[in-house]
Amino acid sequence: QVQLVESGGGLVQAGGSLRLSCAASRSIFSINAMGWYRQAPGKQRELVTDITSSGRTNYADSVKGRFTISRDNRKNTVYLQMNSLKSEDTAVYYCTASFMGNQHWGQGTQVTVSS
Repeated sequence: QVQLVESGGGLVQAGGSLRLSCAASRSIFSINAMGWYRQAPGKQRELVTDITSSGRTNYADSVKGRFTISRDNRKNTVYLQMNSLKSEDTAVYYCTASFMGNQHWGQGTQVTVSS
């Protein structure tokens, strides 16, 4: 089992930046992949980005060039740096981890971008 706790969400103006953090309850060195999903009101949850244990990353087309995922194995934390934020980035952002055949989720953190 792994518990995930997100932080760093908030209200920001369009064009601004935020950094989300996801702290895991165990070493992430052994976690196959970690990532971020988001869910906007009335929409389905969608993958934003993920990163494997080897550091390979994947991004949704809508965030390429603006968002960056990284992981710090020493701190058991994954980060999502979000730059040039747009109103359409407004959503609840969820951290996820693929571990032991299961997908684990954090409680989510709200990101609101005002235009």
